[in-house]
Amino acid sequence: MGRSAPLSCTDPKQYFKAPTQAPTHPSESYKKERIAQAKAYARGCARRAGAALPYYSSLNNARDLDVLRAALGEQRLTFMGASYGTYFGALYATLFPSHVRRMVFDAAVNPAPEQVWYRNNLDQSAAFEERWADFREWVARHDDVYGLGTTSEEVLRSYEKAAARLAAEPAGGKVGPGQLQGAFLSAGYYDDFWPHRAQALSAYLKGDPKPLIQQAAPHQEAAKEAENSDAVYTAVECSDAPWPTDWKVWDRDNTRLARVAPFETWDNAWMNLPCAYWPTARQEPLDVRTGPGELPATLILAAERDAAAPYDGALQLHRRLSGSVLVTERDAGTHGIAGGPNPCVNGYLDAYLLEGSLPVRRAACAPHPEPEPKPTAGARKATGKPTR
Repeated sequence: MGRSAPLSCTDPKQYFKAPTQAPTHPSESYKKERIAQAKAYARGCARRAGAALPYYSSLNNARDLDVLRAALGEQRLTFMGASYGTYFGALYATLFPSHVRRMVFDAAVNPAPEQVWYRNNLDQSAAFEERWADFREWVARHDDVYGLGTTSEEVLRSYEKAAARLAAEPAGGKVGPGQLQGAFLSAGYYDDFWPHRAQALSAYLKGDPKPLIQQAAPHQEAAKEAENSDAVYTAVECSDAPWPTDWKVWDRDNTRLARVAPFETWDNAWMNLPCAYWPTARQEPLDVRTGPGELPATLILAAERDAAAPYDGALQLHRRLSGSVLVTERDAGTHGIAGGPNPCVNGYLDAYLLEGSLPVRRAACAPHPEPEPKPTAGARKATGKPTR
């Protein structure tokens, strides 16, 4: 990635297509269109990357990390990885356990070989449905501020009303249902986005599209970096493990899941579908596992309702890395909790990194406070006092 030799799979000028649709139960014709796009994207990766394409992999990322350690003249590595970083950190711990000083795994993905990466993505889509419900329930509790409904179901109807309106007439010519879904997906990652997204939805339904356009419209100046990021993500995940190559498997699994978890399921499937048509050989995932005494004590941090890295992943990593300690933020769902607003979590983190001190095997922290609502223009709090 970045400045050295950035991978590109498509012309960045064509990367941000907007407005777009985001059907939760796509038609057969729409599916055929997305299959064609996935095949074209995979061909573009092969054409632009050439002979380098098979070497984009998590195992090579872990090996590169050890090259960096050696180049710095360090005998042992202190590592802190979040989300995907926990996976190649876990690979590093398995490949080079004697080179580890301390390791922090924040928002751990499930490293079990059978999960990488197809099943992990299905589990992620299911978890996002729960986090989407958490967000809607929070909005409903603040109906006095947003006016989007007093129940989760009413808030969902408000969202669907906005999506239907945007399908008919995109906001600012750039924000359709696809951009709306993308903006609200970020609220599934980070609850500090909740007030801003709720405010934008409320304003749009009341006739002011500006906040929604500001939050959801693609920024063309960021296209090159975003296209590079997605290209590397795709190349690594497609190379790391076998994927189903029969569209019928994808269609069956995602159709079933979308019946109970419609919010993210098909969007996630389209993101990863190029892996069904990947032009290079796939690796067999490494069985992440260390025995007693092989690896120094490591720290795993996890939010119990993390959607992007479901909690089962932290439990699986904890079982596989002997001597690891798991710290859980209960009833919280921010994706990545190190250095965040929870002093309990940060206390364990600082004690480990600075002193090597850890609790015995497991510990738990109460959730950080929910975000405060951000009033829309002209809104009044329940007290009737003007807002600022």
